Amino acid sequence: MRSQLASLSRPNKKLVLMGSDFTMLWLVLCFAYYARLGHIEEMGVFSHNLAIFMLLPGLSVLACWYFGLYRAVTRFTGIEIQGTIARSIIAGLAIFILILFLVPQLPSVPRSIPAMYLPFGIFALIISRYLAGSWIHGCSFNFLASRLLGRSASGIKKGEPILIYGAGTAGRQVNAAISKNYKYNPVAYIDDDTRKYGTRIASLEVFLPLSIPKLIEKHQVNKILLAIPSVNAQRKKEIIAFLEPYQLHIISMPGLDEVADGKVSLKEIREVSIEEILGRTPVAAIPALLAPHIKDKNVLVTGAGGSIGSELCRQIIKQQPTSLVIFENSEVNLYKIHSELETISASISSSTIIYPVLGSVARSATIGPVMQKFGIHTVYHAAAYKHVPMVEYNTDAAFANNILGTIYTAEAAIIAGVEKFVLVSTDKAVRPTNFMGATKRMAELALQALSHEKAIQPLESYQANQRTQAHVINRTQFTMVRFGNVLDSSGSVVPKFRQQIEDGGPITVTHPDIIRYFMTIPEAAQLVIQAGSMGTNGDVFVLDMGEPVRIADLAQRMISLYGLELRNEKNPNGDIEICYTGLRPGEKLYEELLISDNPGTTQHEQIFKANETMLSWEQLKALLAQIRSAFQQQDYQQVRDTLEGIEQLGYQPSDEISDWYYEAEQTNETIEEKARA
Repeated sequence: MRSQLASLSRPNKKLVLMGSDFTMLWLVLCFAYYARLGHIEEMGVFSHNLAIFMLLPGLSVLACWYFGLYRAVTRFTGIEIQGTIARSIIAGLAIFILILFLVPQLPSVPRSIPAMYLPFGIFALIISRYLAGSWIHGCSFNFLASRLLGRSASGIKKGEPILIYGAGTAGRQVNAAISKNYKYNPVAYIDDDTRKYGTRIASLEVFLPLSIPKLIEKHQVNKILLAIPSVNAQRKKEIIAFLEPYQLHIISMPGLDEVADGKVSLKEIREVSIEEILGRTPVAAIPALLAPHIKDKNVLVTGAGGSIGSELCRQIIKQQPTSLVIFENSEVNLYKIHSELETISASISSSTIIYPVLGSVARSATIGPVMQKFGIHTVYHAAAYKHVPMVEYNTDAAFANNILGTIYTAEAAIIAGVEKFVLVSTDKAVRPTNFMGATKRMAELALQALSHEKAIQPLESYQANQRTQAHVINRTQFTMVRFGNVLDSSGSVVPKFRQQIEDGGPITVTHPDIIRYFMTIPEAAQLVIQAGSMGTNGDVFVLDMGEPVRIADLAQRMISLYGLELRNEKNPNGDIEICYTGLRPGEKLYEELLISDNPGTTQHEQIFKANETMLSWEQLKALLAQIRSAFQQQDYQQVRDTLEGIEQLGYQPSDEISDWYYEAEQTNETIEEKARA
């Protein structure tokens, strides 16, 4: 019956309420007569007082309609509705008494009847509202008591006026959470549904979006809260774009899971996320591709404390591996992700054993024993130095970590008989203009070369420590996954811009025309896992990442979301300025995902397989020997020349050599020359 009532149209619901109220007030009038006369027979089977029994309840219902009682949503009524009911009953009774004086033909009414009708009528309608609302929610007496008494202070509270966008269940929960404190004072709901326009939900009236300017002026509103967790990403993006011109600070609430659990609280209200700003719909995962190489397997994640590595761990543990080895160079990051995984494991009653291992992939003697000791089946290699300027300044360390570290890890996987090896790569590996991109492309080339080797002789002499044979049979499948920038990862522009806005500006952008592709951290991690399942051997996968984003536009939108104005020549009195600092060493104006232009399709409609040229393992080893020798001699120009000469790499550096050691060496040479002069 609850669902049948809930499914009625609003006009029909109003008729049901009016009929219910009339019946309730008619019974109250019967009670008043009975209390006055002592027995029902003296009412003459209602014939003498029929007009009275129709007129007084009818006038009271009309007064309720006039004062807007039927615009309120019954299941969301609060203590404020009591005042509306009291005014309605008083007004209806006053009109009734006036009619009695003006129409002497009506039967006389004892003075005690109106005296009893007034309090009991008010009480009956109030109680009926709360009982009906509680019944619709299927709630207990405790809930009813909280609705009657729990919000008594809300009428006098003073806080920052705020609009709530969304008059559904989420909006009601947010309003209830806000009303328990004095930080915010909700003044109205905004909703796109024209059927809700003019209704009242827990004392707040519902307005259409076009009413926002009027509400801002009337209530001096500076902030609006989005309570629309069920709308898709594109629609949320449109709503945010619609709100931007009003210079409101836009904040948001949690997702549907929290709403469904009824756990929305003030602490969960947050700034609008970058995903909501961009309106990019995350690529949906294919569940069948998530478990094959994880469930009941021993899994190793390198770089487990980083943005991608940690999210990989979160996704992996949900697929119930036998064990999860988290390998990380930073003690602090390892501690954090281990503690978090322990909490997740307990919450899902997982039997997965988690092993936190501190070490560096650049040390072959460390990563090798880990593979064998834990009997690893699947490796997700996320360990890398990824910040472009830092890598430009520290090329030797990047070579050791990003290239040699990948090869050491891959060779260790072959020696240990690992089934699957998945490399986390980057769009900066495509026609790289910086050293970081070059190292990641070299790592891809190394795995592509290894994937075609039936047996290998490891680069390093650590095989002697492992007591392995000179040549090791290769049974490992290698796969690479390439994607763009990850939202809110360490070093991302988003947290940087947010902090700069909160500090009062300016926002620093390297170039007015710089653009980037973006994806979410969970999306990136799921792509890595799914690609590992789809890959055969030596495959490079890329994601259809949608449209690129102009970073300057992103900065302007973030300023607007804080309810602030951009300060520029056209608006010198604005709040936040954008300063252009120039491209950093090795930085591109735009990134690419494919080297060739003929990507192949896969099971996943938004994941593609790149078809690209490669080197043989013997060619690669010879080149690596040259590069390593150049680094040992601190010949940074030779390192660059060697890399530029690799056709399959496509390295075209955009800047002069920026390595700190190289610059220090050049400076010292200049000082010595001046001294000799």
